[in-house]
Amino acid sequence: MICLGIESTAHTFGVGIVDDSKVLANARAIYVPKSGGIHPREAAEHHSDRSGEVLRAALKEAGLALHDVDVVAFSQGPGLPQCLKVGASMARAISLKLGKPLVGVNHCVAHVEIGKMATRTKDPVMLYVSGGNTQVLAFAEGRYRIFGETLDIAVGNAIDQFAREAGIPHPGGPKIEELAKSGRWTELPYVVKGMDLSFSGILTAAIEKLRTERLEDVCFSLQETCFAMLTEVTERAVAHTGKSEVLLAGGVAANRRLQEMLGIMCAERGAKFYVVPKEYSGDNPAMIAWNGLLMHKSGYVAKNTSVNRFWRTDDVEVTWL
Repeated sequence: MICLGIESTAHTFGVGIVDDSKVLANARAIYVPKSGGIHPREAAEHHSDRSGEVLRAALKEAGLALHDVDVVAFSQGPGLPQCLKVGASMARAISLKLGKPLVGVNHCVAHVEIGKMATRTKDPVMLYVSGGNTQVLAFAEGRYRIFGETLDIAVGNAIDQFAREAGIPHPGGPKIEELAKSGRWTELPYVVKGMDLSFSGILTAAIEKLRTERLEDVCFSLQETCFAMLTEVTERAVAHTGKSEVLLAGGVAANRRLQEMLGIMCAERGAKFYVVPKEYSGDNPAMIAWNGLLMHKSGYVAKNTSVNRFWRTDDVEVTWL
């Protein structure tokens, strides 16, 4: 069975194609703002302009024609509504043209499932960290439960905003990681509230530190503080659930220092640690196609294909496990 998936939650527009066991195509076009963060209208225009060529690229990569597709999936939420609507409209058009089933996929759950598929993990605690989301997840009683999450902005958002204030070009994360290697400690707020986290105060303090401290030192301390918080909450989730696997996913998963800290924690607890491959760590359409295929094969039938910008991970009934 062949599933075509469309990703359009934020800066990435992509078309992915999978079969029952592997990824056949993972074509993407990424919107890069001229200044500041994502401008939703501009991003949506970018997605609409590039949609045709990305679809053709995916079909070429997979060696398939459009009529070979059995199921069409799209990112239904959460995300920027202007961007989500571009992918949803294209998915509906393809579904109608082919007379094939249409499946709306939760973007966050798709990160979980592509990570599990790529690493062959069975039942992990997952730390999902990106520009728009920061969640500690684990499967329990028919859903992916949120054992901890950000109370304000996502860790990736905090890193991106700090990079802009520091004059670091997009994407700022890799450059901050490089600068941090020659940095030293300077105090920043450490904010863990039960199982939840807050990054807005750390961001404000880090920006203030730029006036008086070396950039390398602030980058080092920002990473160390944020990642220590994430590691603490993930460790608590492992202890609470008794699970023996930890999976790191999302765009921030590429950071080697975060990987190192989580790896140390897992080794101390006797848990196995996995990192989603880089091609699937950020927003990608293969994850939408894969999760859409799992949903369809479990008997899922779409009741509503309207986009849902606030669709929470723990609102998704997981019918395929």
